[in-house]
Amino acid sequence: MEFQDKELSCKECGVAFTFSASEQAFYAEKGFQNDPSRCPDCRAARKRQNGGGRMGTSRPQREMFDATCSACGVTTQVPFRPTAGKPVYCRDCFQANR
Repeated sequence: MEFQDKELSCKECGVAFTFSASEQAFYAEKGFQNDPSRCPDCRAARKRQNGGGRMGTSRPQREMFDATCSACGVTTQVPFRPTAGKPVYCRDCFQANR
């Protein structure tokens, strides 16, 4: 299929932008069925606002908990709440015990 450049209007800012033939080929290759509704600047701004990922996939900052490594005794942080009686390892000791 041969593609030709299209002029589209951004639904965010209203500016006209070109949806190039190469972009259309890329969209077709990826299986996207809809033309972009935002200009490249608005798409980039939206991506930055959403954490750089796909819409709805930006993750909240993971809560970290202070702990003392069971092997070397160094103070570290882990992404889970330590449970009494279970060993907790710093990154280096964890990698060494893998």
